[in-house]
Amino acid sequence: MKYLELDFIISPYSRDAADILIALVADAGLESFVDTPQGVKGYVQTGLFERSVLDSLTDIFPMDGVKVTYRLAEAEDKNWNEEWERNGFEPVRIADRILIHSPEHHNLSPAEYDIVIDPHQAFGTGTHHTTGMILERLLGMDLGHKTVLDAGCGTGVLGIFCTLKGAKSVWAYDIDRWSVDNTKENMLLNGVKNMEVVEGNASILQGKDAFDLILANINRNILLADLPSFVSVMHAGSQMILSGFYVEDIPLLVQKAKILGLSYLNHTEKENWATLLFERL
Repeated sequence: MKYLELDFIISPYSRDAADILIALVADAGLESFVDTPQGVKGYVQTGLFERSVLDSLTDIFPMDGVKVTYRLAEAEDKNWNEEWERNGFEPVRIADRILIHSPEHHNLSPAEYDIVIDPHQAFGTGTHHTTGMILERLLGMDLGHKTVLDAGCGTGVLGIFCTLKGAKSVWAYDIDRWSVDNTKENMLLNGVKNMEVVEGNASILQGKDAFDLILANINRNILLADLPSFVSVMHAGSQMILSGFYVEDIPLLVQKAKILGLSYLNHTEKENWATLLFERL
């Protein structure tokens, strides 16, 4: 699957302008974003990119005195594990109980939960603040005999952890074929047999049985669009953990969730990233 990289320059730069830009350009098909000193980089599947839509959005940027320009290039296919090693990746420990590392690391001090992640050609290594916050939440939850949905699974690290913590089953999906294949590889590396992963978006949830727990670590706009699909596979008492967005996005997501019949329980924050916990009434 080919991706395009769009390097957006915001003049003058501000965090508010970057957040508004991300919200706007998601409508042009962009699905992953990385902050830069002068703006953001966004990634979009080649076949889904609509340049005319993007130009119309950036031409009318809704902040006085702010100009947005961008450079377009084909994102290089990479073996992300090699990039990880070359840039000095270190194993990650979460709450002194979870260890996430690649197959290349040996003789590590043990942890209660040991997860091997080999991120071949998939965005995400399982070490972002949002992933860590979700894992910290899951540590405090009883997952025994629970059915779990991992929406937008990436490398599969969240779903894999749920199986290690006693979940009955995990069903995962991702729009990116690389991520699906990578999750399958990581399942094998961790000896996971009660997890299934498929390619697709939230529309494939139609007709699925309800899950006890839903995990979704995606950007704000996709979460807002997919919330109705998530709620459709929740029963009374089902819980949902959302992340992949900023603290300032919390009110909008909470408002949408309440309209759909969910109860807001609490949220966590780390370096302006946030997680939300909901329960279906």
